[in-house]
Amino acid sequence: MTAQQFIPKPYTSSIENGSFTWSSPSNIALVKYWGKKENQIPENPSISFTLNDCKTTTRLSFSKKESADDFSFEVFLDDEKKDDFKPKIETFFKRIEAYLPFLKQYHFKIETTNTFPHSSGIASSASGMSALALCLMSVEKELVERDVTLSAVERSFEKDFFIQKASFLARLGSGSACRSLEGDLGVWGKHDAIDGSSDLFGVKYPFEVHENFKNYQDTILLVDKGEKQVSSTVGHNLMHGHPFAQERFKQADKNLTDIISILKSGDLDKFIKLVESEALTLHAMMMTSMPYFILMKPNTLEIINKIWVFRQKTGSKVCFTLDAGANVHVLYPENECEDVLEFIKSELVAYCQKGHYISDRIGFGAKLL
Repeated sequence: MTAQQFIPKPYTSSIENGSFTWSSPSNIALVKYWGKKENQIPENPSISFTLNDCKTTTRLSFSKKESADDFSFEVFLDDEKKDDFKPKIETFFKRIEAYLPFLKQYHFKIETTNTFPHSSGIASSASGMSALALCLMSVEKELVERDVTLSAVERSFEKDFFIQKASFLARLGSGSACRSLEGDLGVWGKHDAIDGSSDLFGVKYPFEVHENFKNYQDTILLVDKGEKQVSSTVGHNLMHGHPFAQERFKQADKNLTDIISILKSGDLDKFIKLVESEALTLHAMMMTSMPYFILMKPNTLEIINKIWVFRQKTGSKVCFTLDAGANVHVLYPENECEDVLEFIKSELVAYCQKGHYISDRIGFGAKLL
């Protein structure tokens, strides 16, 4: 696929107004992407668990305007107008206008709610941008399906193409958003072992997954709910000229190869080693960039050490991963739910901001509501 294939024929039909609502989940990367080229292209492939309960619901209302000179939209989070979100969405609209030429013809009202705290270290940009991309694709689908100048085949908007283009658009808003559309595992980035994988969009993980990883649990410990001192965008850019960048990209590629056999065999010990190593490598890249920075907090390290001690004492298969932030994702098989949640409540909640944590599990992607 090339980006050109996502540019539609000129629309000959029109819609005066309407609305669409999608919910889309966040995701947590097992093999991380850190570092990108121009146009939101990843330096290395990544794979993530799609979450179930941590999601964004976005209602997009649209009405035709007289002039198509500029973008026109307003944004609401939890019914509160959010003008500070507008620059990011304007940038997104500029990036995707070639692929959705109707954008300047409508005024959009974007109403969004998250089931988790904004900027809590759960990827709200992933769920938010994927939900918005899906709403915009629903508008395009309707325009195409109403176009009487097209053949019946051209008017039938195939589901696979719809998801693929939505993922392509979501990536231009937030890289990891392209992995949120489907589940339970998503892959983004060209990888030799995965046919159909692409730098342009995410794909559903195509291989066999062992029972051990079905309904896998993710409890997110909210160590720090504030804004990060260094944004992910800045962090990604610091990989340009990073002394260890090229080795890191090779390592991620190899880890993605390795995790394919781990997911098939159900080897939880190998899974733990790979996933925890990936999390710490991500933060090592931050600590060794120039300028260097640290997003982990003292309580992040306390939690990691407690998990290691608990695992050694009990033989549990619990492990952790981290996103680009201080919060800890505690991953564990479904059959350990009771024991691990007891451990979290008795030993780890003390290190969470106001004792807050979110219990989640693997999910299966976005839904049209």
